[in-house]
Amino acid sequence: MSGNAQDTEGWDIARMMQWMQSYLGSHGDPNPRISTQWLISESTGLSRTELFMQMDRPLSKDELDSLRSGVKRRAAGEPLQYITGEAPFRYLNIKVTPGVLIPRPETEVLVSELLARLPKPEKIRSNEFLAEMSSSEAVGESDDDNTSTNVCENDEPTGTGAIELKSLLVADLCTGSGCIACSLASEHPLIHVIATDISDLSVDLAKKNVDAFDLGERVGVLKGDLGESITEDLIGKFDAVISNPPYIPTDVLASLSCEVTDFEPELALDGGKDGLDIFRRIVLWSTSALKPEGILAVELHETTLDDAYRFAQDNGFADLSIVKDLAGKDRVLIGRRRG
Repeated sequence: MSGNAQDTEGWDIARMMQWMQSYLGSHGDPNPRISTQWLISESTGLSRTELFMQMDRPLSKDELDSLRSGVKRRAAGEPLQYITGEAPFRYLNIKVTPGVLIPRPETEVLVSELLARLPKPEKIRSNEFLAEMSSSEAVGESDDDNTSTNVCENDEPTGTGAIELKSLLVADLCTGSGCIACSLASEHPLIHVIATDISDLSVDLAKKNVDAFDLGERVGVLKGDLGESITEDLIGKFDAVISNPPYIPTDVLASLSCEVTDFEPELALDGGKDGLDIFRRIVLWSTSALKPEGILAVELHETTLDDAYRFAQDNGFADLSIVKDLAGKDRVLIGRRRG
């Protein structure tokens, strides 16, 4: 497919699919079929299912121009998510951009493990009341009829139509795109998240994702190194600390695919010699930031979980578990701060 004007004619979805799969396959794409479908879907605005229902649909000049750019970038090894500008993560489509780590399925497991350990919002009786609760600007704010939104789990209704709920405060350190913070807040209506990152690019992108999902009332994004930007008055009040920090051991970085090392930020990957440099700092900060019995959940490299377990155990954490990812590799360490 050249750039000549006449090449804009005669290209329908079927012909483009056939050409792109062949071209990308010959340029080293490990899954040219998926890449082709993603790129055509992005350029046409059609879902991948719709593509197969409209195989004879002609492609416009703008669509062909977009595909030329996308094919060139993909053939050079650039991740699909950077080309399309988004990545699926749990129930959300997260905006992504070069310079910020791409959300991955392993991190979905991290979110699941934390949600499984947090109190469930089982007493919510209506969407109307939930909307009212979510619109409060501060944890613990009460409305005119004195219905509190900051109470202990297991409290009973205090009057007709009134019900008390517990807000949960979570720190998401090294937030990157904000995928963890946005997922937690969108899936659990009582969670409030303070998300931090040291990268300006990440902070800007996380804020865009928070705004895109209308979560600004319950997710705040701050620039800072781990917890340094979190105000002192919140230390000791967190119900959970969660993080997908840089965790690849430095020597292992060289063995990763070029799609990762050539395009994704090293700042978000390199965890130091043993992969635990940032993890140790997170643990030590969490010992003071968490409430007694508060939860720590961290994603780590599969070769480091045993050492991480021992470090957390030696520094005030109990009920520790190592959880495997979908590929069967040790991936998540989760436990509770000792009371």
